[in-house]
Amino acid sequence: MFGNYDEISNSELSAIIDEWIKGRNAERNRSILKRRMIDGICYEPLAEEFGLSVKQVQNIVYKNEYTIYRHIWHI
Repeated sequence: MFGNYDEISNSELSAIIDEWIKGRNAERNRSILKRRMIDGICYEPLAEEFGLSVKQVQNIVYKNEYTIYRHIWHI
């Protein structure tokens, strides 16, 4: 959504997610973000897996992916 992460390995992306995703529900949000960004899982299966609505998962991914994007590209 925010950028092309092809230049970053999955292990690097996972480490960045672990380091930069903080706050309430951080573990859940990290797991959701990794499943979406690294594993490529769609929103509907993620919502079912985590017991959330599709909209909630989309919001979690959008907000946290923006955090990752800002960190990687230093904006």
